[in-house]
Amino acid sequence: MATPLPPVPAFIESGVAGSRPSLVFLHGIGGRSWGWQDQLDHFAAQGWHALAWDMPGYGDSPPIDSLDFDHLADALEALLARTRVVRAVLVGHSLGGMVALQAWARHPQRIAGLVLAGSSPAFGHGSGDFQTRFLADRLAPLEAGQTLADIATRLIPAMAGPGASPEALARARACMASITPAGYRAALQALVRFEQRAALPTISVPTLCLAGEHDRTAAPAIVRRMAGKIPGAAYAEMPGAGHLMNFEQPEAFAAVLSAFLDTHFPPETQP
Repeated sequence: MATPLPPVPAFIESGVAGSRPSLVFLHGIGGRSWGWQDQLDHFAAQGWHALAWDMPGYGDSPPIDSLDFDHLADALEALLARTRVVRAVLVGHSLGGMVALQAWARHPQRIAGLVLAGSSPAFGHGSGDFQTRFLADRLAPLEAGQTLADIATRLIPAMAGPGASPEALARARACMASITPAGYRAALQALVRFEQRAALPTISVPTLCLAGEHDRTAAPAIVRRMAGKIPGAAYAEMPGAGHLMNFEQPEAFAAVLSAFLDTHFPPETQP
C-alpha cells in the first residue's frame, strides 16, 4: 500500500500550461515563494507555466511531521499532483536544489529537467562533528534571542556578491525575515543530513548546474564537480554573482535559464 502524500504546500503561479513542461521554482533555506516573483513573471510572459512553493513549514505551507528530504520530496510530489503538472523542470536554489535531487531519486516520473543553482549533492564534509558545529553556529543567534530579521541583516550581505544592489539585498532580507524560527530550525536540521551523491550518475534528464562567481556557500568548484558527475549536464557561472544569484541578478539569471530551456524544451516540444 502506497504511503499517503503529505499536505499540499502553499504556492504561487503564473502563466498557463502548454506543450512545454511547467517550471517549478524551489527556494533555499532563507527564501520564500515570492522571492521568485521576477522569474515567474518573466517566464509567464515567454509562454511558460511557472510556479513556486513555500517549502513545508514556511509561509502558508503546513509543517510536516518529520522534515527530512524524503518528506520534502513527497510534499513536492503532492504539489505537482494537485496542480496537474505532468512534466516539470525543477529549478532549485541552494537547499531547493537538494530537494530537486531528492525528488529525482524518489519521484522521477514527472521530472523533465533539473536546474541546480548554488547547490551541492551533499552537505559539508560528511563528518558528524562538522554537522554538529555548523548547526550550533547557525542556531546560536536564535538561542540568544535574535529574530530572523536580525539574522538576515547579518547573513544576507555576506552571501551576496560585491556588486549586489541595496534593493536586491533588501528583498532577500525580507524573505528570510518572514520565516518562523521553527521553520528555519527544522530546515537547518534537515540540511545537515542531506546526501545524494549516488543519485548524480542516474540523472537522465537535461540538467544545468549554475554557480555564482563569488559564491562562498556553494563555490563554483563544487558546482562544476557536481556537473561533471551528471551525464550530459551543462555548467554555467554567473560573473559577479554570489550565492543569492536570482535576487542579485534576476535578468542574468533568467537569461541563463532561458538559454538552457530553449535548447532542450523548444516551443514545439510535445508532452
